[in-house]
Amino acid sequence: MSDLTAARARYVELIAKRERISSPRLLEALAAVPREDFLAKGPWRIKSEAARSYRLTPDADPARLYDNVLVAIDARRKLDTGLPSLWAHFIDLLEIGEKDRVVQIGCGLGYFSAVLSKIVGPKGRVHAIECDGRLAARAANCLRAYRNVEVVHGDGCEKIGEPADVIIVHAGFSHPHPVWLQSLRPRGRLLAPLTQRDREGAALMITRKGRGFEAEAVQQIRIFPGQGRGVTALDDRVADWWQRASALAPLRFRGIAQGLPSDG
Repeated sequence: MSDLTAARARYVELIAKRERISSPRLLEALAAVPREDFLAKGPWRIKSEAARSYRLTPDADPARLYDNVLVAIDARRKLDTGLPSLWAHFIDLLEIGEKDRVVQIGCGLGYFSAVLSKIVGPKGRVHAIECDGRLAARAANCLRAYRNVEVVHGDGCEKIGEPADVIIVHAGFSHPHPVWLQSLRPRGRLLAPLTQRDREGAALMITRKGRGFEAEAVQQIRIFPGQGRGVTALDDRVADWWQRASALAPLRFRGIAQGLPSDG
């Protein structure tokens, strides 16, 4: 076994144990997708979950990437790849299956798009939307070999195409966008980080049930803000209301009115 293969095996074992991953397809995908294929050449700026600043890896050995670390895409903007254990946990909670159609709002450089591609298989689809044109172009190039992934440069709050079994939002917003809710198939699931101006908040999993929806807070989170999200005190109050309400018990609602759940 090569050093890189061993490092990748330890990486999968670490995530599986830490997050108690139950999906064999997810673990197989994490083992199969080379993380280095979705980054610029090293050395890389990385940081642990608790660290406030990046450190530069001593060399460009890809084995350095097989740890539970954030890797900078744009250190100046504090834009990272996403913590592997966190997003593996979310993907596991969403119970993504073979043949599912998954929509990503904010795909970055496409690493998790590739992981999702392996999970849904050749009969499934991953529709990856990225608002940053340069990132979208780089992701499309990185994902050329993944035939069931489509990368689109666009606004994930405007149009996401066909109905989806799962929608994953990889940026912070003050509330779930009505477009996301309307695009869920029956029993479809949405993972949306709801944050305030300090990037702090909670990730909610919202499930379509009958004529309405059920939301539940699943994890505290700190995440890069979505493009165009508001920066007013009203947005903070909306995000805070969602987080408090959903943390007490599953929140049932029919739709969104002015950012808040509505039974209307």
